Amino acid sequence: MGFQHGKHTKITVGGDDISEWTNTSEMTRGAAGHNVTMYGKNAEVHTGGLKNGQFTCGGTYDNTVSTGTHAVLDPLVGTVVEIVRMPEGTGTGKPTQTFDALLTQYVETNPVADMVTWSAQFTISDDVAETTQA
Repeated sequence: MGFQHGKHTKITVGGDDISEWTNTSEMTRGAAGHNVTMYGKNAEVHTGGLKNGQFTCGGTYDNTVSTGTHAVLDPLVGTVVEIVRMPEGTGTGKPTQTFDALLTQYVETNPVADMVTWSAQFTISDDVAETTQA
C-alpha cells in the first residue's frame, strides 16, 4: 500500500490556487436513497438515487495578500465555481478531481489566543471527473 502525505495536496477554486493558505480539505461523496418497499414485505427495500457530495476546506488567514482566501472565496459565496483537487499533489500518474460546486458558506474565525482561520463549504454540482495527470 502506498501511503500519501497530505502536505502535497493542491486545490484551485475558479482557477485561483488556494493551496498556500489551506491545511485541511475533505471530500464527501454520497447518494440519495429511495424506499421502494411494496405491500407484503416484512422489511424495507431500498435503491440508490442521484449522487451528491460536499467539499470542505480551511486554513490560516493571511491579510497580506490580495490573492488569499478572503479575496478569492468571499465574492464567490452563492455561486457555482470549478474546483480542481489534487490529493497527492502534482505529477505524472497522480489523481485529479475536477468538479463544479456551489459555495454555500465562507467562515472566518478569530480566536483570542490563536491565529485567524477560515473555512469554506461547497455543495458539489453534477459529476466529479476523476482523471490521472499526464
